[in-house]
Amino acid sequence: MATHTRGRVYRRCACRDNHGRQLGTRCPRLTANGKHGRWAFAVDLPSLTGHRRTMRRSGFATRADARAALEHVLACEHAGITLDDRQTVAEYLSHWLTGKALTLKPTTMARYTDYVTKDLVPALGAIRLEQLHHEHLAQFVKNQLDAGRGPITLRRCITTLSSALNDAVRQRRLPHNPARYIHIPRPAKTERTCWTPRQAAAFLRHCATVDDPLGPLYELILCTGLRKGEALALHWSDVHLSDRVLFVRYTLSNINNTTPVFTAPKTRTSYAWVGLSPRTIAALQRQAQHRATLKNASGARFHDEDLVFTRSQGQPLRPEYVLRHFHRLTDDAGLPRIRVHDLRHFAATTMLSAQIPLAMASKTMRHSTISTTTEIYAHLLRNVAYDAVNAIDVALTNAENTI
Repeated sequence: MATHTRGRVYRRCACRDNHGRQLGTRCPRLTANGKHGRWAFAVDLPSLTGHRRTMRRSGFATRADARAALEHVLACEHAGITLDDRQTVAEYLSHWLTGKALTLKPTTMARYTDYVTKDLVPALGAIRLEQLHHEHLAQFVKNQLDAGRGPITLRRCITTLSSALNDAVRQRRLPHNPARYIHIPRPAKTERTCWTPRQAAAFLRHCATVDDPLGPLYELILCTGLRKGEALALHWSDVHLSDRVLFVRYTLSNINNTTPVFTAPKTRTSYAWVGLSPRTIAALQRQAQHRATLKNASGARFHDEDLVFTRSQGQPLRPEYVLRHFHRLTDDAGLPRIRVHDLRHFAATTMLSAQIPLAMASKTMRHSTISTTTEIYAHLLRNVAYDAVNAIDVALTNAENTI
């Protein structure tokens, strides 16, 4: 680090005079005892207002420590990094969240706020932002894992902090992001559970037998691969039965499991037309009749928001209720428990097992890239690999027969 000439390094103490005022640099013991007091530095820094801003720091054990801290401040100034020696991690994260509220989905904002207020601020909030180092975060991760925190949740928490610190780097508040290289053990991958067509058919037959009101919802997800939130947010204005298509425009989520909110779908490619099979059209027609019955029974109390799937008086279905109800039906049908999202996986695996081209399956599932489909369902693509090499084999064999 280059040596700078600005600023001064000095000793001061906390002794007080007869009136209770701190003596600071005026204490006579500083000259009589070379070990009395602590080392400090002071330096004038530019400010946005044009007025002089003096940064003072004390508490250093040696002159060298104080000099090194002063050199760091001047080096940051030279690099264009704005130092605010008073701002803590808690203050910075609070300010960062306020700015993020303008751009984030409400559900994402709620999750970020939970991580900041319940995890990051209690553990790291008192540290000054510019003094936050890798060691602080490594210890935080260790403490969380020792306390039994799940690695997936912890990874999301650190990712939130890293996003905030990346903004601090872009704003020239920090020279680098101390959370960037934090290591969190990856949990072992769990095998994806999916029903067979026979099990799925048994589930739908059970729904029909008991005339379950959510049967059409589960059948729609099974037959189209819609995400649960997309199906719950589906509006009749986006359903075109005569054209055999529907349009995915929204997704439904719950903020803190209490407040339903409609937001944009997961990715850009999620906005798309989805084809409807005759079976799916029949399920939606049954749902239209069921909704008309509910509306007539509720009269003026019915909240007509044009939703396809609703509660008895037209309000949006709660995602957690849809899952609990699904598990109840699954248990009653004597089938292995899976998630509602696994119905979407059933749609994908059924298409790929039937040797539907990968590009078409990926487009139907509305994945952002074909590689996403490949990564999720690689175990089902063995038949594609066989077909590829068999095509080469057939071409060569046919060519040899003509020689």
